[in-house]
Amino acid sequence: MGHKVHPNAFRLGVFRPWEANWFANPKDYTKMLHEDLEMRRVILARLRNAGIAKIETERSSNAQLTVTIHTAKPGIVIGKGGSSVDQLREDLEKRFGNRVRISIQEIKQPELDAQLVAENIASQIERRISYKRAMKQAILRTMRSGAKGVRIYCGGRLRGAEMARREWDREGRVPLHTLRADIDFGRATAKTTFGAIGCKVWIYKDQISPAQRRLPPTPEEEPVPNPPEPVTPQAEIIEAAAQPQAAQVEVGTPEAVPAATPRRTRTAIAKVEEKKAAPATPKAAPKPKAEAKTEIKKTAVRTKSTPAAVKKTGTTRNTKKAES
Repeated sequence: MGHKVHPNAFRLGVFRPWEANWFANPKDYTKMLHEDLEMRRVILARLRNAGIAKIETERSSNAQLTVTIHTAKPGIVIGKGGSSVDQLREDLEKRFGNRVRISIQEIKQPELDAQLVAENIASQIERRISYKRAMKQAILRTMRSGAKGVRIYCGGRLRGAEMARREWDREGRVPLHTLRADIDFGRATAKTTFGAIGCKVWIYKDQISPAQRRLPPTPEEEPVPNPPEPVTPQAEIIEAAAQPQAAQVEVGTPEAVPAATPRRTRTAIAKVEEKKAAPATPKAAPKPKAEAKTEIKKTAVRTKSTPAAVKKTGTTRNTKKAES
């Protein structure tokens, strides 16, 4: 527990390439390694305000050193008419004795580069801006630029306190244990009057699919496409093509066959024929019993509604009451 792994080194070879691309004999390895480290120190000290994110080196077999500088401010690196780049190349050639070629690549979204975000926070702390405000603003800008998660960590004598402490803030998710996660890591140091304050930044962009994880092949490894082989026509195909088209049309399937006609059994066909042959029967006259019932009901209604019947009912009710 507590053993931290550098996120960039943890993913080397999985989908992240090395920053130094060269091979050397065991005798020359130490010398070339220290040359690379010294060259990075010289470039970073000289172009401190140019927003340099990383420096890549590549050595060819003819003792030529190619330096690629990834920067957010290419105008400062190039200078007026390329004067500062030429001066930097001449200084590196004199110092290391190799031919140096410098190429500059612009970073279009500096808010999504962890190294630049960490340097920005460190510069604000050096200017006595509150570390909480600097962290909050950096997180807000990074999430607006399209990141899926940010984590920022600051440690040291924050606000000039006598006892050093650590403060961190996070938004979104930052899966450090997932190798497929494209996590960018950067760190910077703020040199203040009361001590050094360290800043670390993790930016989670997105997960990388297995197809994207594969490193692009070099021109030497790319397979050369084979030319298509000439197809020789066969004798059977030539004979089939020579026949007239009229013969093909005559052999076509008949169009009169319906696709979805349900089959009927013999009994069903016989029942349908009987129904067609039978004449339509006229409606029967109403039965006399029904007529008699309706007449009886009408007479009963008429008798109930007469005033004499009403009087009789009233007299019977009164007599019953008197007897009771």
